[in-house]
Amino acid sequence: MYKTTVKIDGMACSMCEAHINDTIRKTVPGAKKVSASHTKKEASFLSEENVDIEGLRRAIDQTGYTFVSAESVPYEKKRLFGR
Repeated sequence: MYKTTVKIDGMACSMCEAHINDTIRKTVPGAKKVSASHTKKEASFLSEENVDIEGLRRAIDQTGYTFVSAESVPYEKKRLFGR
């Protein structure tokens, strides 16, 4: 599983966050826990496979927001009591 964090300029409100969340869900099949924050200027989500960053860049840029950067790192679910 991978956690991807995308830096995005141009989001100003909760509707902007919703547009980004919808775009990520449409672009990345199987994206889970999709969350965008206009105050942090970023969005993050989990996926089973590594993400096509260029495809994500094109999709976000087409919405009118500006894709700045993305980082995808392996993610391991935290277990209860650290076990």
